Amino acid sequence: MSEQPTPDHPNALSADVVDLIAAVAEALDIPLPATNDADERTYHRLLERRASTVSIALAALLKLRIAGLGDDAEWIRTRVAELPVTYAVFVPVQERGAG
Repeated sequence: MSEQPTPDHPNALSADVVDLIAAVAEALDIPLPATNDADERTYHRLLERRASTVSIALAALLKLRIAGLGDDAEWIRTRVAELPVTYAVFVPVQERGAG
């Protein structure tokens, strides 16, 4: 993943920090919805729920200030897996005819 901090790279992120950041990015990276109202509402509800999941994990991490970031990353991924994309996703016009 990432280099561990060393005298040559003292500011390098640890693998656990990189994994936690990746889990946050993955949780919030959901495809845009199709352009109908129902899919847009579902998209916004899903993004809100996933953001809440991430917020809970980060708030707990900041409050407790303990090691174990890998556990936090796994917790985020487990909770996000329970919140799958269930709406029709946006497909750009140029891609609609391809396939």
